[in-house]
Amino acid sequence: MNQPPVLPNALPRPAGELQALQDAWRPPTGWRRLTAVNNSQIGLYYLGTALLFFVLAGALALLMRAQLALPGNALVSASTYNQLFTMHGSVMMFLFAVPVVEAVAVWLLPNMLGARDLPFPRLSAYAFWAYAIGGVAFFCTLFFGASPDGGWFMYPPLTGKEYSPGIGADWWLLGIGFIEISAIAGAIELIVGILFTRAPGMTLMRMPVFAWAALVMALMVILAFPALIAGTLLLELERAFDWPFFIAARGGDPLLWQHLFWFFGHPEVYIIFLPAAGMVSMMVPVLAGSSLLGYRAIVWALAGVGAISFLLWMHHMFTAGLGPLALQLTSVASFAVSIPSAVQVFAWIGTFWQGRPRMVTPTLFLLGFHVIFVLGGLTGVMLAVLPFNWQAHDSYFVVAHLHYVLIGGMVFPLFAGIYYWAPLVNGHRLSERAGRWSFGLMLGGFNLAFFPMHIAGLLGMPRRVYTYAAGLDWTLWNLLATAGAFIFAAGVLVCLADLMRTLRRPSVLPGNLWGADSLEWLPQGDYGVRSIPQITSREPLWHQPGLELEVADGRHWLPGTVFGGRETLVTSPMAADIRHLLRLPGDGWSPFAAAAGTAGFFLLLTVGWITAAFAAAALSLAAMLFWLWATDRPAPSPLATIGMGVSVPTLAVGRATHSWWAMAITAAVDATIFASFAFAHVHVSMALDVCPPPGAKLPDGWGPVALLTASSVLMLGATRCLQRQSWLRLMVVLALVCLLSAVALDLASHLRLGLSPRANAWSASVAALLSWQGFHSLVLAVMGLYLLARSCAGHLRCDARATLDNTALLWHALVLQTLVSMTLVRLLPGWMGD
Repeated sequence: MNQPPVLPNALPRPAGELQALQDAWRPPTGWRRLTAVNNSQIGLYYLGTALLFFVLAGALALLMRAQLALPGNALVSASTYNQLFTMHGSVMMFLFAVPVVEAVAVWLLPNMLGARDLPFPRLSAYAFWAYAIGGVAFFCTLFFGASPDGGWFMYPPLTGKEYSPGIGADWWLLGIGFIEISAIAGAIELIVGILFTRAPGMTLMRMPVFAWAALVMALMVILAFPALIAGTLLLELERAFDWPFFIAARGGDPLLWQHLFWFFGHPEVYIIFLPAAGMVSMMVPVLAGSSLLGYRAIVWALAGVGAISFLLWMHHMFTAGLGPLALQLTSVASFAVSIPSAVQVFAWIGTFWQGRPRMVTPTLFLLGFHVIFVLGGLTGVMLAVLPFNWQAHDSYFVVAHLHYVLIGGMVFPLFAGIYYWAPLVNGHRLSERAGRWSFGLMLGGFNLAFFPMHIAGLLGMPRRVYTYAAGLDWTLWNLLATAGAFIFAAGVLVCLADLMRTLRRPSVLPGNLWGADSLEWLPQGDYGVRSIPQITSREPLWHQPGLELEVADGRHWLPGTVFGGRETLVTSPMAADIRHLLRLPGDGWSPFAAAAGTAGFFLLLTVGWITAAFAAAALSLAAMLFWLWATDRPAPSPLATIGMGVSVPTLAVGRATHSWWAMAITAAVDATIFASFAFAHVHVSMALDVCPPPGAKLPDGWGPVALLTASSVLMLGATRCLQRQSWLRLMVVLALVCLLSAVALDLASHLRLGLSPRANAWSASVAALLSWQGFHSLVLAVMGLYLLARSCAGHLRCDARATLDNTALLWHALVLQTLVSMTLVRLLPGWMGD
């Protein structure tokens, strides 16, 4: 629906309205903080945990640098050093870099968008606790000698059972795998939140740049991370059951892992950088006192970087023996990605140039970011040149480039953001004097640590060596790098110590300390803004006079709580017109229990406690069903008055609901994992002289396909029988029977023909596809039974049908996926023969 801009109402608000709002959003205290789901608490938990992992990974780096300071050093053994550099890279990339940018988004975006919270608060809480519990358990493997030692990239065959017989690799594969699930859950929350909970009037082209960056980042997460999940599943299946996906002697290919890993790994660099770039685009205009130059160009540049990054995964495989065409195309894409990145850099420089920058600590960190990131970009262009890459590959030149891009491109903007946004926590700025010391130590220490690595690399020093001989002209450069690393660490500690000191001070109202232009600087409570503002400008605090007072006085939308609970507004994705009121869940134990169960399942599987692992999985499933059971209920009234005499619906169905889109994104994630499995099957099939290999046979019946099609048709019929619940339940039962029968029949036909996953990689890839089908059948069985339970309890109604619509959506998506899988296995050999 379309509304005119709000006309400020000078009349006093009803007595008790603000108190009711505060009561509805009051955060838990004491040990009950574990039950918090609001972004204002979860976001800070997220940030604190990510910074903790940054410090821990940095401590590992200092140990490595101490070992390499002098030739022939024996501070740590070779095996310990291998664990150190594996854990350093893994913790930095998986437990710090991606989580910290998601944490900033979870904390800032609702306030920046004018929303009260993200649309799935319990999903945010679940994502955080799964990450925190699993991350701490993964890091603690260092203290038991059980940490992985195959590098953060875990290349087989080194990480196969033959060369890594312990459980260190399993900790990485299972631990990192479910941490990626946490990241995907956070990404789904961010996509739906950005598209559907913006303040009325905040069209896409009025949206803060950080929201654009977070949106592109989240879309990249749901496309890139599934490839890593698929890869880790395949490698763990090889280690646990001897299915030889990556064993060349049995038809596997170690390069298959590299394709899957780097399809995730290179976009991950930009997944980390883009939100940091969005933060820079928010801070630069405020600190320069000038509007951001080239807003639309920056938005298109963010999208361009995200798109091109998926063409770059073979950038890391230039020496892997790929064909010349693939190398040349990847080299061109490696050059091309620098263009949209440069657009942003020049826009920031232009904004500083046309304004009058304030030389405060955030500005210093932003200037340092520009210098370091541009240098990292230049060495990236050098590495895109094939002949140079062949010389510098796996040398310390690449280590230097990586850190210039990641630390320059993400850590320096993050620390600028800490100094810039810290007042939002308790109203106090960090010390300017300490900030300047922190910046000076970090900038100087960083360049002293990593610039010499370029020279050492060009002199021939390889990566991942724990010691080196004297007389190779590497000693001076390593000594300088070690000194710089400790200086950089001192700068980090100065900032974090000052942050801890500042957070201990009594809270005061922050006000708009920087004279910023975006909504997060409006007066905020645990409920976000007092009333959700009507937006008419890209820079509302600069171009809408009196907005701060109007919002604080409750003169805009939803100044209180309509039904006594937590609520926000759902708006249209493009124009941000108000659609309906969204009731949000309160705090509770179920997200924490579900996350603990998920973490327990994967971690207990790693140590072989199978029964306990499945008990943890049952706990997780029960907690999820518990929190879902209370959802999808009709509101006390079909309309809600949200201010100025305007009433909006409290009901939405089908594609108008935020949950339908979340399920659609989930289906897309699942399809991407399946696409990775299908790619693995095609990859090993194309490597065969004869497909299928000798001794392997293909089923010739198409009965499962007919049953699957019938299952989907029946579920479609169930969605149209909401008025006749008995017919609905019958169709759901029949759909379940057809689905399970189809999967069982397909599996039985393969087993009857003697499918042996251990015999060769082709058979293992078929077994992996069948296992994925079996997993889906279990998921849909649980969803079908849950749907029947809600029907029997009377919770499926025309005004409460999201459970039915969302189940049907995923049902059709997974059935289609299974049909594609069956068709691929049966017809691929014929296509290859033709």
